[in-house]
Amino acid sequence: MFKHKEQRVGVLVDVSNMYHSAKNLYHRRVNFKEVLKSAVAGRKLVRAIAYAIRTETQEESHFFEALHEQGFEVKMKDLQVFAGGAKKADWDVGIAMDAIRLADKLDVIVLVTGDGDFLPLLSYLQNTKGTLVEIIAFRQTTSSHLIEEADDFINLSESRRFLLKSS
Repeated sequence: MFKHKEQRVGVLVDVSNMYHSAKNLYHRRVNFKEVLKSAVAGRKLVRAIAYAIRTETQEESHFFEALHEQGFEVKMKDLQVFAGGAKKADWDVGIAMDAIRLADKLDVIVLVTGDGDFLPLLSYLQNTKGTLVEIIAFRQTTSSHLIEEADDFINLSESRRFLLKSS
């Protein structure tokens, strides 16, 4: 895909999806600073939003501050814990709504997620809004349909610069 410096780019990061993929595949953490740099690729960054989950202990607050310092707007949501002990937390609807709201102001939306649930969003952005959609994720944990339909795909597994050692 041809990328040029005048393209207006929005980067939307599913932090939980990336965190669990890196942890399960490599026992490492994601280097979000490098991910953002690759997503922007010398183009005009309009918005970079990281969608994160806040746990009861709030031990991740330093991580959220680091994301902010790297240029991300951090949106947080509390982890839901149900009576039976089940836990739920996802930003799928929030990410989709922001992508739709931003589409008219952007030429490219970069979704940093491997979640196949975003396939209808990708299709809508491309076919209705005329927005290019790029995916950045680990190939092993990314929906093959998402990769096929994206205008571009960056595989985070291809370079160690996208990984940090676990603390």
